[in-house]
Amino acid sequence: MRRACWLTLALVLVVPGCTGDEPTEGSGPVVIDDRPPGTPTTGDDGGPQPGAPPEPRVAETIATGLTSPWGLDFLPDDSALVAERDTGLVKRVTPDGAVTTVGEVEGVDTETTSEGGLLGLAVGPHFGSEPYVYVYFTSSEDNRIARLTYRQGRLGEQRVIFDGIPRGEVHNGGRIAFGPDGMLYATTGETSQADLAPNPASLGGKILRITPEGEPADGNVVQRSPVWSLGHRNPQGIAWDGDLMWAAEFGQDTWDELNVITAGDDYGWPECEGRCDEQGVVDPKVQWGTDEASPSGIAYAEGAVWMAGLAGERLWRVVTDGEQVVAEPEAFLTGEYGRLRTVEVAPDGSLWLTTSNTDGRGEVRDGDDRILRITLS
Repeated sequence: MRRACWLTLALVLVVPGCTGDEPTEGSGPVVIDDRPPGTPTTGDDGGPQPGAPPEPRVAETIATGLTSPWGLDFLPDDSALVAERDTGLVKRVTPDGAVTTVGEVEGVDTETTSEGGLLGLAVGPHFGSEPYVYVYFTSSEDNRIARLTYRQGRLGEQRVIFDGIPRGEVHNGGRIAFGPDGMLYATTGETSQADLAPNPASLGGKILRITPEGEPADGNVVQRSPVWSLGHRNPQGIAWDGDLMWAAEFGQDTWDELNVITAGDDYGWPECEGRCDEQGVVDPKVQWGTDEASPSGIAYAEGAVWMAGLAGERLWRVVTDGEQVVAEPEAFLTGEYGRLRTVEVAPDGSLWLTTSNTDGRGEVRDGDDRILRITLS
């Protein structure tokens, strides 16, 4: 396992002071970058422009009766492995809705934090020859990443490959995903200790980039450091459009954020919440009032970032062209299924979307928690 022996390294970093804008009640999302001219989102009759993205729809409920599903990723047979935050169990869900328990992650603390437990899950990029599944979880000491074998429908040997990530009652981050470069990215929270976020010698409030073996990846801004970006409060969503990385982040009281992530950049917390227009701090591409979003998972499909909202209880679509947001974000499913946690692109091009109503903060509906399949065409 990798302890944070690199923590003696530090960046010389100056974070200018700045403040977030106050939201206007009912104002909706704010696109920070100006849209190019001539990109209306509706036609003269109020309908979609020709070529506009089709309306997503819930094609079916794939599975019900899950307990706080959090991480989700797909196996080569098109089934998904799903991590349950509050049980420490990993379940396999097939496209036709069969659910089986494939194992339990050892060392998960499900008792002493309200936002910790078994969080992110990622299937290894070379699963055919190296049948590994990766998980991010809260232990009694820290947050850590472990690698488990998966053979014949069961989780096997577990090995911690990276540890020492600060843990807290809240703000544990927890999303992991393999990027197009084959490296493993992990989001970490600042555990309500805001000074951790801009500190390059802390693992809290960061996006990390490590090898599949748990080593700091080559190409990070500081050699032998896993830190990819800093100044984050509690990011929980990462996705790629080609090599372009997007990340969603929980704000505190004012603005939630959708950011483009670049190596070594500072995203402003705690000095900034949302846009602050200060040198040395990267502004979000879109910001939302916290009651409209509270974003957790994101996915990229059909030319858009899809963002699941917890407090907002809706699925956001943000149409992009490279780094530019080219249409006003649109909300779907508002209030229909409660809190929405994770969204992933399935092998057939649909989205799998999980609810999070059994996590102690939602109104539990019959069948919760569930996985929905969303078609985009």
